[in-house]
Amino acid sequence: MKKLSDCKKACKVKILKLHADSELKQRFISFGIMKEVVVEVLEHSPAKSTIEIKVGKMRIALRSKEAELIEVEDI
Repeated sequence: MKKLSDCKKACKVKILKLHADSELKQRFISFGIMKEVVVEVLEHSPAKSTIEIKVGKMRIALRSKEAELIEVEDI
């Protein structure tokens, strides 16, 4: 199982599943982070504590712990 947190910079992946509790899952969905959506990893913070992704035209920063809850596959 590949997680979003495992992806390198400039990696494009498709979301397979969100392994988050219902509250966090709703927050992800409100940002467009949901099953079958393609996201691009833009940047990792120097300490790898956050990851910046692109969903559609929106840029979103996630904590690494949140990115670990998103199962993805390469496209």
